[in-house]
Amino acid sequence: MKSLHIRTEVPVNPSDWKIDYQTPVLTVGSCFAEVLGSQLSEYKLPVLNNPFGTVFNPYSIAKLLTMALEGTPPNEELYVQNADGIWLHYDFHSTFWADSREALEEQLKGTLARVRDFLNTSEVLVVTFGTAYVYRYKKNLSLVSNCHKTPQNEFVKELLGYEQLLNLWSNVLRALKHTRKVILTVSPVRHTRDTLPLNQVSKSVLRLLCHRLTEQHANVSYFPSYEMMLDDLRDYRFYEDDLIHPSTWAEEYIFQKFAESYLDSSVREGLEEWDKVRKMMAHRPQHGLTESYRLLLINVKSRLEKMAETLPVSPEMKQIEDKLREFPGQTKTQ
Repeated sequence: MKSLHIRTEVPVNPSDWKIDYQTPVLTVGSCFAEVLGSQLSEYKLPVLNNPFGTVFNPYSIAKLLTMALEGTPPNEELYVQNADGIWLHYDFHSTFWADSREALEEQLKGTLARVRDFLNTSEVLVVTFGTAYVYRYKKNLSLVSNCHKTPQNEFVKELLGYEQLLNLWSNVLRALKHTRKVILTVSPVRHTRDTLPLNQVSKSVLRLLCHRLTEQHANVSYFPSYEMMLDDLRDYRFYEDDLIHPSTWAEEYIFQKFAESYLDSSVREGLEEWDKVRKMMAHRPQHGLTESYRLLLINVKSRLEKMAETLPVSPEMKQIEDKLREFPGQTKTQ
């Protein structure tokens, strides 16, 4: 009988280097970078997850990384105060705000310093590009990361050029002296506000940029999350209700592919054990503090003690010990 193929699976080759529990990872870029960083963090890997907040375009990501590496302060001309008196900065996400310019400046400088310190020890940088479109602030012609709901007529929308981005990112990669490996991805989230045809133009620029960078830099690789969503998971059942963002199931599927390619075998085994422990910890007893529930908690505690040799599970240990103390006659954990 003829075999049937009902989906187009995107092959992901195993990386010749691996991430383990001692590998510091920095994620930056679009919301998909934050999703991936959160997944790695949930499994107890040492991650600094998207510290600049959501940044969609490659120019702004490069600019922020360069500011951190060189210790450059935020551009004085890009501070803005909105109608509510809140201070923001056009190079940074709206999660960075303060009641005074001075307080915001300290906040931004602190973030840049934290990223710089992490880059001095990090071994892996994961970058997700979301769009090649960017906005130029008419007042001083700066390309900005976030318009902060400023009237649109104060900006000009531009499509970034491939060669411009290639030169920019080649300089960034050369400056990342301590970063052993760089993983590039293109976000599978479609920017429908650009219109679908122009979204494809934008993604094409990003995909070509990633391809050329992997050709020119031996420590750079590409992870095809974008292709997985468009081909392997092309059905709308793998999207959220907005039909733009990947569903939780799709995010898990893509993460599994990432794990198969980049995570060390010991880490992958740990993922399975950690999933079992988290499921046990999420258990809610139907009949209160029963003996069977106490034995389950002791089992979880025993598993966590073994994990503690390699993973930072002290918060989970405390949570289980506190629950065990709730049992009658228990003054200390068993």
